[in-house]
Amino acid sequence: MTTLSSGFARARHWLRGHPLAFDAALAFGTLAAMICGSFTAPGDGHGPPAFGARTPELFSVLLMTLSAAALVLRRRRPMQVLAVTGALSVVEYVLMEPPAPVVMGTVIALYTVASRTDRPTTWRVGLLTTVAVTATAMLFGSTPWYSQENFAVFAWTGLAGAAGDAVRSRRAFVDAIRERAERAERTREEEARRRVAEERLRIARDLHDVVAHHIALVNVQAGVAAHVMDKRPDQAKEALAHVRDASRSALNELRVTVGLLRQQGDPEAPTEPAPGLAVLGELVDTFRNAGLPVEVACADRDRLPAAVDLAAYRVIQEALTNVRKHAGAAVRAEVSVVRVGATVEVTVLDNGRGSAGRRPGTGPVGGDAHAGAGAGVYGEEPESGGHGLVGMRERVTALGGALTAGPRYGGGFRVHAILPVEARTGEPERPGTAGGTGIRR
Repeated sequence: MTTLSSGFARARHWLRGHPLAFDAALAFGTLAAMICGSFTAPGDGHGPPAFGARTPELFSVLLMTLSAAALVLRRRRPMQVLAVTGALSVVEYVLMEPPAPVVMGTVIALYTVASRTDRPTTWRVGLLTTVAVTATAMLFGSTPWYSQENFAVFAWTGLAGAAGDAVRSRRAFVDAIRERAERAERTREEEARRRVAEERLRIARDLHDVVAHHIALVNVQAGVAAHVMDKRPDQAKEALAHVRDASRSALNELRVTVGLLRQQGDPEAPTEPAPGLAVLGELVDTFRNAGLPVEVACADRDRLPAAVDLAAYRVIQEALTNVRKHAGAAVRAEVSVVRVGATVEVTVLDNGRGSAGRRPGTGPVGGDAHAGAGAGVYGEEPESGGHGLVGMRERVTALGGALTAGPRYGGGFRVHAILPVEARTGEPERPGTAGGTGIRR
């Protein structure tokens, strides 16, 4: 039984791949059925039809052959095939008595038209074909118009149109389900790719923040150590100790960040929590040890969502790093974190004048928040080629917040971030937030 079913499945698959061969086989089977039916004479009303009671005329055999041959092209030319088979059926009813069952070809052709066109076309063409063939059989046949043979013609043609329309509807329904499934699969794949891209961008921002912060501190402390090595070795040792602490902290944060790329089940997965405002004091101490006086005013640092807490920490880290790199000598910084209703406002201010020798509006600028301190017109963002300011803005707007950055009146720079307490991660950037720059009036 299994072998037989698998054989039928292979045959069905082959016929679906070769529709012309299937139509040729159907045409041959229809011709055989029409010839067998032409040997049957209708009953006299008191008995069943008698097989072999008559022999078909040569002209009827020719009409049946032409009707069956036209069915080979039923998929390519459905309307033309229906017109040909319908015309042959009408000719048979008009000229031959008793008529041969040439109408079988018309029934199959009407089914094909109904299954391959729309419903309005099926109604129009099916009604015209049914009326034409049935009326011809009733008017030109030798039997009374109300004979069962004439009503059989009406029933078979109507049934062919209805069956074809049902098959077309089911095929359209299946195609719609398949299309929705494919679209859903594409949507899932696109969503997965989007999430991977967002995760890569987030890790890249974290790596930039970690490396920029700690390398800047290492550079400053190494310069101090080199400067005082001969005259004040104790201070040089202290500077080198800060270099060692900063490098160790950088390695630890890099290990945690890069550890996120491990596959599930890999050993030594990071277990340390992400940095946040709870360790803001340690972050500020590293800058103070590097010679940057920082004043801090922070509240509600332990009651923020994890994503908002991390974003606030990274904004402060990046802004202070840029102050230390670009604000010049004798600069002071102020950091404030204030809860305002359903938002948290993070502000980093400094009184720097930019790097030594840099005039306002001139010199190379980077993408860091302080790279253009003093550059550009008030309220405008300096041209950027790096990733610091861009990374801060992307991090903030990804949570549904806004970030502004620009020079202050009287000198210095201001970075101001507004973060919603209920972070809306994954939302697209909203107009007016992603590109918000300058100091708000």
